[in-house]
Amino acid sequence: MNHSPYVQDHYADDFAWCYGCGRLNAHGHHFRTRWDGDVTVTEAQPDPIHTAVPGFVYGGYLACLVDCHSTGSGALALLRARGGQLGDRTPVPRCVTASLHVEYRRPTPMGLPLRAVGRVVDTTERKAVIETQVWAHDVLCVEARAVVVTVPDAMRRS
Repeated sequence: MNHSPYVQDHYADDFAWCYGCGRLNAHGHHFRTRWDGDVTVTEAQPDPIHTAVPGFVYGGYLACLVDCHSTGSGALALLRARGGQLGDRTPVPRCVTASLHVEYRRPTPMGLPLRAVGRVVDTTERKAVIETQVWAHDVLCVEARAVVVTVPDAMRRS
């Protein structure tokens, strides 16, 4: 039984290849999402290769962070709604992004740890809506809203 509090550690191997959060993608970011009370959290430390202009993080890296944080948060929310928890026998749902709206509030400084904090604002049987803020220490840098859905059949291997 896997006791990791990070949802990405519980994804089935077929769905663990995402460039942002897939544990099996050797070249990816390996973002990992967990519950922290009633919110979800993903912590990240951008490398200098993720520079937009000297001293600041590239917006695409931030969008990727929010995207994977949202799909991980959706998986956690749907698992909880189904009465499951990480490490029990309940299959962990795998979500993909249906829509993502990202607003860059302030330039994100390079060299600081980032903390994405998500709130689940709605769930249905197959969908979750996640609102996320990305913080660099006490500076709010990004706000986002994502709609994530369980993996459609067309994306599953036959």
